[in-house]
This record gives sequence, structure tokens and C-alpha cells, in this order.
Amino acid sequence: MTIRLFPEKTHFDFMGKRWLGFSVSIALTLLSLGIIFTKGLNLGIDFTGGILMEIHTEQPLDLGTMRDNLNHQGFGEISLQNEGSLNDIMIRIQVSKNDDQSTVTAKVKEVLAAEAKGVPIDYRKIDFVGPTVGEELVSNGIWAVLSSFAAIMLYVWFRFEWQYGVGAILALVHDSIMILGFFAVTRFEFGLTAIAAILTIVGYSINDSVVIYDRIRENMRRFKKMPVFELLNLSVNDTLSRTILTSTTVMLTSLSLAVFGGEVIRGFSSAMVFGVFVGTYSSIYISAPALIYLNLRPAIPETQPA
Repeated sequence: MTIRLFPEKTHFDFMGKRWLGFSVSIALTLLSLGIIFTKGLNLGIDFTGGILMEIHTEQPLDLGTMRDNLNHQGFGEISLQNEGSLNDIMIRIQVSKNDDQSTVTAKVKEVLAAEAKGVPIDYRKIDFVGPTVGEELVSNGIWAVLSSFAAIMLYVWFRFEWQYGVGAILALVHDSIMILGFFAVTRFEFGLTAIAAILTIVGYSINDSVVIYDRIRENMRRFKKMPVFELLNLSVNDTLSRTILTSTTVMLTSLSLAVFGGEVIRGFSSAMVFGVFVGTYSSIYISAPALIYLNLRPAIPETQPA
């Protein structure tokens, strides 16, 4: 006996609600851009350059006193926060181009040793990224995202038609801005793992859109006289069960990582949970409805008003 979580055939009027979807997307996109430009992103050491330390102490240390002592050393911006427990501390220190790694690390260890007052300190992680390297990583990250967009658009264009490529890119730009807004609101550290999250979500989103596009192309061959409005609705409903089941399984996996994976990957996994939801939404309410206005089937008018 087969258990069905969804009806075999659904008849939701997605295209009829497309203007509601467009309005929500435009509002959230403008809100995200506003937050990004006003609050900015919490750039990690990967992009700003500096030292990242993760330490463990047998007894909790006073972060306020530790921050004051480090500020007296002439470093740049300093960030201290507990990770999971009061005994685990993450230290981020911005450095200038002229600072030497070994010298800065030695000064930090000296301050920490004085603050610990004989309590052993376990240095679990020490990373150093120079400011010049940080600038290169920013540039490489931007090029990675733009290159993926270009490659995806060309792939969809050659596999289907140019209209599908434009629709896919609109959805991916929407998803990327939403993820950037998510990082700006949550203040999760934005580093190379955040770039990896964006590229992963872009890959998931385009996969979902391609499944819908494939069904649209198939239905266009089967129903040659069906208006494009009805054809898009039919295609989205045909793939709805697969879309929801796939997104739910990915979200559950990402949610498990966000809850149990620890602080190191919490930003990545949380962005994945949010991104899968956004990617699913955009494949239904952006990439598919956009085809109505790109003359996918201009010879046959839609049955609903624009």
C-alpha cells in the first residue's frame, strides 16, 4: 500500500496569485538591500584580514576586562564572544598590512595569559589572514557568484530557450539578495562559508526551476493549444509534490546541522534552511510566472488578464 503525503493531482492557482508573489518579493528585496546598505554585513576574517582564535579555559574569563586589555595593545577592531559555553571564547582581531602575524599572536597570548592568572588556556584554533589576501578573497568570491550566474544562464538557455534563462537568472538574483539580507539581519559572520552557502542555494534553486521548466516544455508539446497561463499552472502543480518533498528533506537536514552542528557551521546551516525555502518560493513565483511576460507562447493569449 502506497502512502501519499500529497494528492495525486493538485489545482492551485499559482499564476493567478503571481502579483501577490511579485509584490512580496519586491518588498523583501528592497528591505534586504536597505538593511545591507545601512547595517552592512558582519564580514569575517576571510574578507577583512586579521587573527581568529578559538580558545578553551578551565574557568570562565571576564570578556570585558580582556577586551579592554587587548584594546590597549593598539590593534584594530576586536570582537570577543562565547561559543556554546562560558569556557569557550572566539577572538577576532583586525590587523593592518604592516602587522606581523607572529608578533600580534604573541601579544594576544601574553594578554590572555595575564588575564587567565595561571589557568591553562587551550588554543584550539589560530588563523591569520592578511588584509591584502582578504581583499583578494572578496574579489574572488564576487567573481565566483557572477560566474555561476553566467554559466547557469547559458546552460538553461541552450537546454531550453532564452526566456527560461532570463527567468532563472531573475530567481537566482532574488535568492542571492535574500541570503545577503539574511546575513545582514542575523549578523552571522559573512566569510567564505557564506559564499559557499549562496552557491549551494543557487544550485538548489536552479535545480528546482529546471524541473519545472522541463515539465513546462513537455506540456507545451502535449497541449499545443493550451494558453500559457493555464500551461504554467498545470506544470507547477504537476511538479509540486516533488518540489515540496525535496525541499522538506533538505531543510530538515540543514536544520539538524544548525541545531547540533555547533557554532562553526551554524551560519552556513541556518542560511541553508532559509535559502531552501526562498529557492522553492522563487522557482514557483518568479522563474515560472516570468515566462508569461517573456512571450514564451506569443501566438496564444493567456486566459487571465495581465
